[in-house]
Amino acid sequence: MLEIRIHGRGGQGNVVASYLLALAAFESGKYAQAFPSFGAERRGAPVTAFVRLDDAPFRRRCQVREPDFLIVQDQALLHVPGVLSGLKEGGGILLNAKADSDGLQRQLGRKVVTVPATELALAILRKPVPNTALIAAFLALTELMPLSALNEALQKRFRGEVLARNWELAEAAAKGVPVGLWRERAHAASA
Repeated sequence: MLEIRIHGRGGQGNVVASYLLALAAFESGKYAQAFPSFGAERRGAPVTAFVRLDDAPFRRRCQVREPDFLIVQDQALLHVPGVLSGLKEGGGILLNAKADSDGLQRQLGRKVVTVPATELALAILRKPVPNTALIAAFLALTELMPLSALNEALQKRFRGEVLARNWELAEAAAKGVPVGLWRERAHAASA
């Protein structure tokens, strides 16, 4: 089973990100689960969401304490205690940031890939919502499923121009990361 923990702030689409990833997995024939954990329910407050993916049915319902991957929607959250805790050996962090991945890898001592997801979202969606960009980048890095599965998930959530812009954002983000970089780790965890 592959477990992913997504950290963000209220208003960044953290919960929607988890649902989009789970729905894309479902569209690809996998079993999936997504659910959030809220503290204070207000814009800007830290929000955590959890995603599990597997090729077989599963019953686990607890929070993800030892994720295979982390998706962090706000670089400032790296300084919040517990955000990086439990990341499995060999796991990776996908971070919404303009910062250099190599510098952050040395600083954190972990695999890090950065994507300027908010910047891309502002340019394409005209809103600072990085969730679609990060999920697309994650799918490109892991090759767990084709990007077209995300498109199917987006079609279930959005219509018209909003759908078209989200798909444009997804394609741009997927092109901005090294495709397949985390493939081996992702497929080993989900096998």
